[in-house]
Amino acid sequence: MTLQAGARLGPYEILSAIGAGGMGEVYRARDPRLARDVAIKVRPEHLSQDPQALARFDCEARAVAALSHPNILAIFDVGTDHGVGYVVTELLEGETLSARVARGALAWRKTAEIGLALAEGLAAAHLKGIVHRDLKPDNIFLTIDGRVKILDFGLARFNPPETNGEKKVTQTSVPAGTVMGTVGYMSPEQVRGATVGPSGDIFSLGCVLYEMIAGRQAFRGPSSAETLSAILRDTPVDFGTIGVQAPPELERLILHCLEKSPEERFQSARDLAFDLKALLTDSGVSTPTQPASGNVINSIAVLPFTNASREPDTEYFSEGITESIINTLTQISQLRVTPRSKAFRYRGKEPDPQEAGRELNVRILLTGRVMQRGDTLVVSTELVDVVEGSQIWGERYNRKLSDIFAVEEEIARKIAGSLRMKLTREETQRLAKRFTDDSEAYQLYLRGRHYWAKRTPDGMQKGLGYFQLAIEKDPEYALAYAGLADCHGMLSIYCVVQPREGWSKAKAAVAAAVALDPELAEGHTSLAFIKTFADWDWVGASKEFELALKLNPSYWVAAYWYAMHLGMCGKYDEAERQAARAQELEPLLPMAIWIGGCVSFAARRFSDAIDRCSKAIEIDPQYPLARLWLGIAYQAESRHEEAIRELERAVGLLGFLPFFAGFLGHAYAVTGKHAEAQKVLSEMLALAERKHIDAFSVALVYAGLGERDHALDWLENAYDNHSGWLTQMAKNDPRLDGLRPDPRFQNILWRMGLH
Repeated sequence: MTLQAGARLGPYEILSAIGAGGMGEVYRARDPRLARDVAIKVRPEHLSQDPQALARFDCEARAVAALSHPNILAIFDVGTDHGVGYVVTELLEGETLSARVARGALAWRKTAEIGLALAEGLAAAHLKGIVHRDLKPDNIFLTIDGRVKILDFGLARFNPPETNGEKKVTQTSVPAGTVMGTVGYMSPEQVRGATVGPSGDIFSLGCVLYEMIAGRQAFRGPSSAETLSAILRDTPVDFGTIGVQAPPELERLILHCLEKSPEERFQSARDLAFDLKALLTDSGVSTPTQPASGNVINSIAVLPFTNASREPDTEYFSEGITESIINTLTQISQLRVTPRSKAFRYRGKEPDPQEAGRELNVRILLTGRVMQRGDTLVVSTELVDVVEGSQIWGERYNRKLSDIFAVEEEIARKIAGSLRMKLTREETQRLAKRFTDDSEAYQLYLRGRHYWAKRTPDGMQKGLGYFQLAIEKDPEYALAYAGLADCHGMLSIYCVVQPREGWSKAKAAVAAAVALDPELAEGHTSLAFIKTFADWDWVGASKEFELALKLNPSYWVAAYWYAMHLGMCGKYDEAERQAARAQELEPLLPMAIWIGGCVSFAARRFSDAIDRCSKAIEIDPQYPLARLWLGIAYQAESRHEEAIRELERAVGLLGFLPFFAGFLGHAYAVTGKHAEAQKVLSEMLALAERKHIDAFSVALVYAGLGERDHALDWLENAYDNHSGWLTQMAKNDPRLDGLRPDPRFQNILWRMGLH
């Protein structure tokens, strides 16, 4: 049905016809209540009996009504008048993108600007669970005042996010397997009749971008069938062949949208918008701006860079770059940098910057994306003022992988420059410091630290291998030697290797680290760790810990190990200060919380130890050391059932490692479960016939069973092999109290320097 000027539809007065499409006729109308002109889309009369058409019409109304974004057509009202259904929207003045492209191709910058607006609009729709499924030039409107609007959600797939526990309901009138959309702009999965997700809209947007800048469709055949076949099979003609003048990076972005596989495209419209925004700045760089408020900026959080490669095996790389930037920024005394453990809570998420800024209590956020393809590295960064809600600086780096160090350094310098901070000569030198010039060695080092951080025997062995490979690439890589020393040391404590052999290798590695870089905090921390556990050089270890923290006050690992060292020596107040320092540096890291529990246990404040270990477990229920210490703290408080439960969980997390099993065997013994204790002991002794195991753990089970002589014999064995657990527990473990009066035990303490 055609409406004439002067006709009324509900409260609206029809002024004139604007146009018509497959999903309805559009009129200019007047809303007398608000004295404004609006647009009204009326459902075609011949479709009134078509259930699918009605469903699509209603779907569009619901979809658009759910959105509120400047780049999406706003809906004001919906209604029915005498059987005529209609939707009322804002009235736009201008032309469709289709009409604009018909007059000729657009300049590359204008194309990118429109593409950015469209990507931001789609990102808002996708966030609400809405997929457009019919994005094309006819459904994009350019207003006379320069705005860009996405129109016509008639084929939208509406999957609203769950709210208040309610399940999502998919609103779509298109049966599975049905091909809906517009030929030439459909994604390959849409052509095949498969379910279309957000990446389908990204493909369609790629088609639109290509057409804007090239003046021709990306996929066009003599017939519809051949066009559909081209979408499934062909790659668009490159810009150089058709004489398009545009940055190579824009072509790369468009082709990335047009990947045949959804997994190979941009994984979100927000990612695409991020890259387009960076591209639009001069030479890829936006001019740093200061906040209008003039408030001092002295706090920043570096959120985990997104691994845009989407390969789990490269996750270590994006994490490593993030951590390197955090470590570098901590060298700026004027800047408060959010600890890694807090920032990494946002890993794998896309938080609202202002909300994240409030949660982290910072003024500035640095976000970024990393993509590695062969020897090419693409890093996009954005520095945002969360108070002003504005971008301070953004940049896109498209470099060879070997330039990663220059990229990291430049990011740190640009942040300092953007915030107008005056750096001391020492800070400037630290920002420019490189630990290696070999990018392959750097990647291997990052892999090594990734596995070392797991603190499992398997993780340590994998880390050891990567550190060795890094050293082969760069024999003067001090950080890799420090990592090598850490792995050898921990594998010695775990008795995965024979301790004397393991400690010997650890000493050689740390000697190289300190010789190559005398100002490396990591090297001096590793040396202090070895002096503690391998040499029982308590004074020398303290000096090395103090030096490490002087060189890098933000190195939480030094404070962590120092707290443990001081607890072993009985210096509990100093140990508490270092434990608090470690937790302040990394407040949400389970290890940094657990070390406080370890110190409390050493000081025999068992209730505090229980509280602290429980807090570490709240953050990571799979953290085995927290389970282990929680169990022995329960045992010290005579809460035996809870102790055995936690110790059994700890053993379950790491398998039958002798030192874990020994703790459990002792708990069985003192609670009268002698059969269970004897079984654990038998398994440990059988294992000891085949390989070296931690003798302290065997002594612990014998002590629980009341077999004093056997316990002291195995403690002597533990002394001879420099058992890491004897080192940690000898002075203050209440489970050894029955042996302490014995001269043999006192002699062991005296020889260890712990008398």
